Amino acid sequence: MKFRHFIAATAVMLSVATVAQAQPQAEAKEEGEGFKFETIKELPVTSVKNQNQAGTCWCYSSLAFFEAELLRMGKPEYDFSEMYIVYKTYLDRAEAAIRTHGDVSFSQGGSFGDVLYAIKHYGLVPDCEMPAGAMHGDSLSNFNELSAITDPFVAGVVKSNKIQMDQEGNPLWKKALAGIYDAYLGVPPTEFTYNGKKYTPMSFAESTGLNMNDYVNLTSFTHHPFYEEFVIEVQDNWRWGRAWNLPIDELMEVMDNAIDKGYPIAWGSDVSERGWLRGKMSGVAVLPDIEAKSADLQGSDMAHWMGLSAADRAKEAQNGPTPQKWVTQKERQIAYDNYETQDDHGMLIYGTAKDQIGNDYYIVKNSWGQAGNYKGVWYVSKAFVRYKTLNIVVHKDALPKDIAKKLGIK
Repeated sequence: MKFRHFIAATAVMLSVATVAQAQPQAEAKEEGEGFKFETIKELPVTSVKNQNQAGTCWCYSSLAFFEAELLRMGKPEYDFSEMYIVYKTYLDRAEAAIRTHGDVSFSQGGSFGDVLYAIKHYGLVPDCEMPAGAMHGDSLSNFNELSAITDPFVAGVVKSNKIQMDQEGNPLWKKALAGIYDAYLGVPPTEFTYNGKKYTPMSFAESTGLNMNDYVNLTSFTHHPFYEEFVIEVQDNWRWGRAWNLPIDELMEVMDNAIDKGYPIAWGSDVSERGWLRGKMSGVAVLPDIEAKSADLQGSDMAHWMGLSAADRAKEAQNGPTPQKWVTQKERQIAYDNYETQDDHGMLIYGTAKDQIGNDYYIVKNSWGQAGNYKGVWYVSKAFVRYKTLNIVVHKDALPKDIAKKLGIK
């Protein structure tokens, strides 16, 4: 996952120093217009971070998820290093690209599966041991120069007729690429002291009590059988991680059950839709029913909506809550098959809310600093989530029992 449109716009935003919590009544800046939200349920999360000019939402959202998981488990608040996971993942992705002669893409993006793999095989370190931006005198990442160096580097190795080795048979490119990451991201610690105790990255990860085998990846598409696993066909799923396939109604049931039972959700979505609102309504994502045709629906809001032209509905939907479109499984599939739904962005869902006309929303923690009207928090309608979710990761205990049974998950 990598976000392609908003990174530059949020480059100057700073991370929040306290836990991000939506207010019980969150309103747009201008009184009397826009959106007003009533919080229904909200889970504890750590502070909003800022990925800045780096395509690392996959890492920020995944670590935000695990930090929230530890709060759910009654553990202390943690702040894990994104750069440590990024460093390890980029070396692995470069090796995959080179071993497949370039058939695996090499880019800044990634997936939730990358973080699960990295924690399991490389461990975790506190953010203070390897903070973002430290190597170039900043508190935020900027991968523009880094990618300008590493992308052609990997491409050049791919084009080689023969990989050059050292005297012990180790590829020279690995040492060279690691040197670049050492310079730009920092040198990964092999041992460190945290709260007065010495750890390695692996022992630190083990000390948290997190077990990567407890987490499941879920999706919903019809080009593979339901209740089976398949590899989601997007470029940033370069590890070929598998996801359980559920009908969309059941995927939404999992999400609602998770929040209701206190489990956060790592959420992968397409955010390039017009309904991902910009400007004065930034911080809200909706899926307005522009082509509504049911004339027998009653209520003042719907009556007003039905009296507008499609063009006027589209305009009104940019400025306040409107009736939402509840897509079918087929409509989801078409959007994926024709490239409308892509692997854009990873975030954390940690609550539910309603707007002033009764639409349901998820409360989402983003990684763009304090961008938007709600200081880095977004309100995303369940209609939008239903349409544009690529995949989610949740603890297996967040699954309703009947769905877990269908998947054979205990």
